[in-house]
Amino acid sequence: MPTVSQPTAPISISRGLIPSATRLALYGPEGVGKSTLVAGFPEPVFLDTEGGTAHLDVARFPRPRNWADALAAINHLLTAEHGHKTLVIDSVDWLEKLLADEVCRKANKEGLEDFGYGKGLVYLAEEFARFLALLEKLRDRGIHVVLVGHSTIRKFEAPDAAGSYDRYELKLAKQVAALVKEWVDALLFVNFVTKTTEKDGKLRAVGGRERVIHTTHTAAWDAKNRYGLDDKLPCVAASLAPIFARVSAPPTPPPPSTPAPAAAAPAEPDASGTAPRPGPVLLITREQVEKLDLYWATLKKTDADRVKAFAWLGANGLDNQWDELTAEQAAKLISKLQDQMNKIAEGSTSSASRAAARSSRGGAR
Repeated sequence: MPTVSQPTAPISISRGLIPSATRLALYGPEGVGKSTLVAGFPEPVFLDTEGGTAHLDVARFPRPRNWADALAAINHLLTAEHGHKTLVIDSVDWLEKLLADEVCRKANKEGLEDFGYGKGLVYLAEEFARFLALLEKLRDRGIHVVLVGHSTIRKFEAPDAAGSYDRYELKLAKQVAALVKEWVDALLFVNFVTKTTEKDGKLRAVGGRERVIHTTHTAAWDAKNRYGLDDKLPCVAASLAPIFARVSAPPTPPPPSTPAPAAAAPAEPDASGTAPRPGPVLLITREQVEKLDLYWATLKKTDADRVKAFAWLGANGLDNQWDELTAEQAAKLISKLQDQMNKIAEGSTSSASRAAARSSRGGAR
């Protein structure tokens, strides 16, 4: 019978608000001032995927040219000492393009359509879910995460109403947009205020300079918030200041993924007199997950074996899911499982050789 996984912590019941860093997605049409708005958030650093912040005096990473560049920036925030309180990804739809390129590169495909039957979009969503798990580690350090995106107009078929209508949504693949909307605490839509006036029997649009932040869902746009914000807010950073005031603690370095040796010596300073900083923590890859699943099933490992494996890797205290491991931990475990499979194969070969030898001797008599 399969074993039942054990609780990772004693069961307890608590009450009250839990202070935590903010998860925010903010989207709108081009030119509405999204980047300028989020530049006023607490101590932001931009991951500028489209090069749209050149006109702003903000801290930014080098523009990522591929998915590895984007992951390196996130891992820098996780491992290095810094004073940044908000990570701004601007824009998340351009980041999605980098991820799509990476998914295709790994599979040696020209485009997501080459996977067939919508599988490319499924792989894209799976990898983006891993990325959100990485961003969650930033929140554990007290760093707010803000995803800035463009808007698109899609036709929405309401299941409980006749007909369909257009509405503003995030300009992301539907599977990825669903993940983002579930993950964030607030999905905010920024747009110009447009009024209509009648002239010569025709309606004309006027205005277009005033901007507002929409915080709640309507038939015309997608939005939500868990903070009880007013339906409309002025398009200034001060309007959202209250949601950034709920951080439980200042950023602290994450615990090491593996226990340090008892007699480990401190790192030697370099020529500048400063100790070298740790390298980026690379996440487990999809290929590593597939190998672990295959080897685990082949060796008929149990949930209890998985708990022991995570403890052996120094990753106990996690939920014992492959996607929580680093690439280094995954490679270490894969190597161990390969050794176990090789020993089984060698044993089978030796047994077969002995059986053949006995059969040969019997035939000779």
